[in-house]
Amino acid sequence: MCFRHCNLDEDSGRPSRRDFVKGATAAGASLALSLGAAASLMPSVASAATTTLKATHGTGLCNLAFFLVERRGLAKPDGVDLKFVVTPTLADISTLFGSGQVDMSVIPYSNFLTLVDAGAPVKIVAGAGAEGLMLIAREGINSAADLRGKTIGTFQADTQELVPYDYLKKSGMSFKDVKVRYFNTSPEMAQAYIAGAVDAICHVEPYATKCMQERKGSTILTDGKDLYGDLYSDCVLAVRTPLIEKNPKAVKAIIKAMLMAQREVETDIDSALRQTVGTFYKTSFDAAKLAASKQPVMIDQRRNTQFILDRSQSMRELGYIRKPTTRDAFDWSLMEQVIAENKALFDSLKFKSA
Repeated sequence: MCFRHCNLDEDSGRPSRRDFVKGATAAGASLALSLGAAASLMPSVASAATTTLKATHGTGLCNLAFFLVERRGLAKPDGVDLKFVVTPTLADISTLFGSGQVDMSVIPYSNFLTLVDAGAPVKIVAGAGAEGLMLIAREGINSAADLRGKTIGTFQADTQELVPYDYLKKSGMSFKDVKVRYFNTSPEMAQAYIAGAVDAICHVEPYATKCMQERKGSTILTDGKDLYGDLYSDCVLAVRTPLIEKNPKAVKAIIKAMLMAQREVETDIDSALRQTVGTFYKTSFDAAKLAASKQPVMIDQRRNTQFILDRSQSMRELGYIRKPTTRDAFDWSLMEQVIAENKALFDSLKFKSA
């Protein structure tokens, strides 16, 4: 997720993390200008009865419910039409959202933390996907010690950077003991690993499964559960605070639609993947189906509030944020209203906090 113009840390030769955050703000403004004409053609209100919300998204299976909301128009019965704004790189997901060019985003919680630290008016209102992060290494690498001096591929300020950081830290090591290479897109990083350009990567499903299948002898060093426990958070649904204040009904419509999408995934995963593999996931159907068992959709992630807050310490150590994140970054109230108003739907879900 490194911007091409990022400076390098003098000591490590790696892109400066603080420059990454500064670059995100600048890139957001630059991208906003380049997309200005197109954005102006996208009406915020499609009709008197329908509100159109613009959004960015990632590429992992943690976005599956969000994709189904858009593909199947699940929020339209409640008067909301979700429209995606395509971004060239994963970094642009955060910059468009942080700069206010879109209303909401399914985003790694780590990227969200950088936006909060920078003062962006954004809140986590729901979860999206749980688990599904894999630190994978080539044949011959079976432990943290084996990674010493090796190259790890990842994305900047991403949950996929926190996993290897926390994994090494648990073993008394740090990023100073390895070489870190940053990528811009999920397919790009997967292909680099498969081709042997890096020794290890931390990737999200379904790309982690693709890498395991296509580079023989690969080993999963951690799937995150040994570090964080079951059902840890990966991505969350974050919304601009002005939208919450001005149109909470529209935000509730999206949350309800996400819960509906989760139920559809849990009851018919084949249909969900047929509608998204190829369009959103650059992998085979079989690989995506296997991967889906490792990264469940989980919209109610109230249980992960403290987990996310605790990860802000690692983000501080990495230099992405300056101060601990507080509970003010979360607003679960709209989800709680949706749950109360749709008890049968909520009770039917497998993965949830309560």
